[in-house]
Amino acid sequence: MENVRDMLILLVSASLVSNVVLSQFLGLCPFLGVSKKIKTAAGMGTAVIFVITLASAVAGLIYRFVLKPLDIEYLQTIVFILVIAALVQFVEMFLRKAMPSLYEALGVYLPLITTNCAVLGVAITNVQKEYGILTGIVNGFATALGFTIAIVILAGIREKIEYNDIPESFKGMPTVLLTAGLMAIAFCGFSGLL
Repeated sequence: MENVRDMLILLVSASLVSNVVLSQFLGLCPFLGVSKKIKTAAGMGTAVIFVITLASAVAGLIYRFVLKPLDIEYLQTIVFILVIAALVQFVEMFLRKAMPSLYEALGVYLPLITTNCAVLGVAITNVQKEYGILTGIVNGFATALGFTIAIVILAGIREKIEYNDIPESFKGMPTVLLTAGLMAIAFCGFSGLL
C-alpha cells in the first residue's frame, strides 16, 4: 500500500470519510471543550496534528523494531501511551515558551491529549491494519487533519450562533451536541467519495 494513489485515498478516507470525531466518536472531549473559538480550535488541531503524526511514526518504529522482534506485542498499549505522553510534554513546553496565549487558552485540554483516545486509537489502528511506517504516518496525519477540520468547523459555527436567539433549554451544550450531530450527518455525504 505504499504507492501515491493509495496514500491519497487513505488521506481522504481518514480525514473526511472516516472522520475520527464525527464517525468514530474518538476525541470528543477536546472536540466539545475547545471548540468555542476558532483560534483556540485551530491551535488544538495543530497540536493534535503534531502529536498524532509523530506518535504514529514513533509507535510504528517501536512496534516494528522493538516489540515485535522481542515478541512482546502485548505491551503495545502501555508503550504507545508513554510515547504519546512524552510528545505531549514536548508540545506543552513548546507552547508555554513560544505561544503563551494559546497555551493558556487550551488550558487543561492540552495535557488531556495524552489520554485522548483518538491519538491512542490511531497508533493501535496502524498496528492492527499492519500499516508500514510511511502508511502509518500518512494515516496519523490524515486522521489528525480530519480532527482539525471538524473542530475548526464546529468552532466557527459556535461563534456564529453564540449571539442568536436560542430557547433557554437549548443554550450551551444542547446546541453544541445538536450541531455536532448535524455535522456528523453532513460528513456522511463524504462516504460517496470512495
